[in-house]
Formats: sequence, structure tokens, C-alpha cells
Amino acid sequence: MNRSGFEHVIKAAAAVVDDELVVVGSQAVLAHDPNPPAAILTSMELDVYPRNQPERADEIDGSLGDGSRFHETYGYYAHGVGPETVIAPTGWEDRLVRLELPAIRRTDGSVIAWCLSMDDLVLAKLAAGRTHDLEFAQEAIKAGLVDPDQLQLGVELMPTQHRDAVRERLAGIVARVGRA
Repeated sequence: MNRSGFEHVIKAAAAVVDDELVVVGSQAVLAHDPNPPAAILTSMELDVYPRNQPERADEIDGSLGDGSRFHETYGYYAHGVGPETVIAPTGWEDRLVRLELPAIRRTDGSVIAWCLSMDDLVLAKLAAGRTHDLEFAQEAIKAGLVDPDQLQLGVELMPTQHRDAVRERLAGIVARVGRA
């Protein structure tokens, strides 16, 4: 997914639920950098939920989700999730980055999306620990999208049960990136 697709999914999801949105998956990087390294843009899904009505995420999934007509037409899709899916440092919701876009129909005003900060996004990826999440974190560090020292500070704000794994994964990536 590129920045244009990212904006398209946000606008379409906002039209489905008539609410501000929260973007919590890897594509949140596009709120910070419209042209991040290609290695970071491998996902075709945008993890999102309605900010004020998270229980309506299923409506986004039903209209714009995997296998939907939207997905078949554009090649990317929305994945309706909830705030409980985010494993990020304490206070992540206070650090969301506001993105304002024009609505699909010009007369509708604008659409507001709140996206994970880059540090919180990378730490969430480290907590998830899947191969593609670790690759995302490594590429973000390599590209200078995040500062490893700031990430280290954020580790202490991670849920207790994830701190050791996140710390270890971060150290491994920093060591690899340093040798590259």
C-alpha cells in the first residue's frame, strides 16, 4: 500500500462509520512519511477502528475488508480491529498523531485519522514478534524513522509481560543494523 491507497482506505472507512479513525498497524508509517522504504510497505491491509465507536470496526471489515469488493477492486483493504489489539507502551493513545484529509465527497468536510506514533508503532511490532513485524522494526531503524535510544526508553512503558521480549528483540535488531 502506498500513501494514496492509505488515504483512500481511511476516507472509505470514515464514510462507512461516520467517525474519526484510529490507525494502529504498520501502515500508520504513511502518516509520518509519505514515501518510506519499500521494505516497510509490504502489507495490503490498514488496521483501523472507529475512535468513538470501536465496536463498529466489524462494519469496516464487512464493507472494506479482506475479500470484499473494495479489496478485489483496489488490491488493498481495511481490517477492522479494536483498541485491545494494540500492545504498545502505556499512554500510546495520548501520543497518536492527527492526520486530516479531505472527505471522499467534498461537501462532507474532512476526515480525521489518529495514527500510532512511530516509536509506539515499532515497539508494538517488537511486541508482536512475528517475522514480518521484526523486519518492519529493523527497516524503520535502518531508515532512521525511529531512534533506538528513544525506543529503549519506551520499552519501560510496555506491558510488563512483554518488556523482556521487546528489549531482547530491540537489542538484536540494533546489533544487526549496526553491523550493516
